[in-house]
Amino acid sequence: MKVFKFGGASVKNPEGIKNLLSLVRKSNDERLIVVVSAMGKTTNALEVIIDYYFQNKSKPDRLILELYQYHKEILDELFEDNHEIFNIIKLYFEKLSHFFITSKSPSHSFVYDQVVAFGELISTSIINSFLNNNSIESTWLDARNCIKTDSNYRGGNVIWDQTQKNIVSLTKNGNVIVTQGFIGSDKNNFNTTLGREGSDYSAAIFAYSLNCDSLTIWKDVPGVLNGDPKVFDNTKLLEQISYSEAIELAFYGASVIHPKTLQPLQKKEIPLFVKSFYNPESKGTKISRGVDLFPMTPCFINKEKLILIKLSSIDFSFIVENHISEIFKSLHEFKMKVDVIQNSAISFSVCVFDKYNKIEELSKKMEKKFKLDITRDVSLFTIRHFDENSIKKISKGRTLLLEQRTEKISQLIFSN
Repeated sequence: MKVFKFGGASVKNPEGIKNLLSLVRKSNDERLIVVVSAMGKTTNALEVIIDYYFQNKSKPDRLILELYQYHKEILDELFEDNHEIFNIIKLYFEKLSHFFITSKSPSHSFVYDQVVAFGELISTSIINSFLNNNSIESTWLDARNCIKTDSNYRGGNVIWDQTQKNIVSLTKNGNVIVTQGFIGSDKNNFNTTLGREGSDYSAAIFAYSLNCDSLTIWKDVPGVLNGDPKVFDNTKLLEQISYSEAIELAFYGASVIHPKTLQPLQKKEIPLFVKSFYNPESKGTKISRGVDLFPMTPCFINKEKLILIKLSSIDFSFIVENHISEIFKSLHEFKMKVDVIQNSAISFSVCVFDKYNKIEELSKKMEKKFKLDITRDVSLFTIRHFDENSIKKISKGRTLLLEQRTEKISQLIFSN
């Protein structure tokens, strides 16, 4: 058995869905779990609908209609007018609209999970019908009956024993099973979502629970690259990566695979392939245990709009454990995401991402005990497996504020 995962970009239009059919057809000699995200920007559209509901305290009819029309246009191209899928999708949108009439919950996170789940339920219903309509006997499976979580809405924690039992029991029949990424349910059967990169994680949960031979994530890129092609020139395809290497790259901010997706696969040594749905015959990237990075090449990661804070003791005393402890306590209090730290005898530098715009509050607290030097809007470049040429390439034309090196990692902070 294998797992295929398709993201929203790969099923955003009829051509993408036809491509999915082609990929499934090529694997029809094996049992296959097909995990699918919401189509295109549907999740974003549902988030806008939720925000409208909370801001206006009224039902977002126009926005719901626009989203329905997007899916209706896809249906019109894929199915005959009298196909039952039209009524199925219409009913989903009626349920979505009705939710905003009956919901009394003031919790944004709860409402979010009840609403965004419609995206995956709709996309998988369309794809399952399309597969069956094209001579592939597929079975639609509700992932909410499989993946059980706690009630931490927008970031449900998987209850593994129960989830594994459910998945094994509910996937016994059917050669091709179509199910949803990103969603699960709690003990009260309310919808939950799995947080960042939740659809990839869902696919890994199914692969782990069923001891699958492999998981393939189909994307709109050739595989995992050694840098974001929107930022870096002449990027290279990484043909193979170890689990630990992928986790390291993700830790520093690379758009690789989220560590929570890799962890269950690593436990059972299930290989993960990242491949292009535009060019399915190409190699792509294989992530597995104990393999060297190939090709061995510097990997580039870029983060923008960070803040560099340099703290020094007012009385020129050493920055020691009690000072560092206090600094980190304050960074945690004001929810600063720390990317780089560096300290000397009388100073401590930290590069942070101020997601919640708390820098002024942090400064007021810290300046009572430290002298502060704050540089806003800095860029952080991390190079894994660096060499001098890669550092020169990144540094050219930029003003360096701080550099830190270990055996494999070079981190450079530049002013903008």
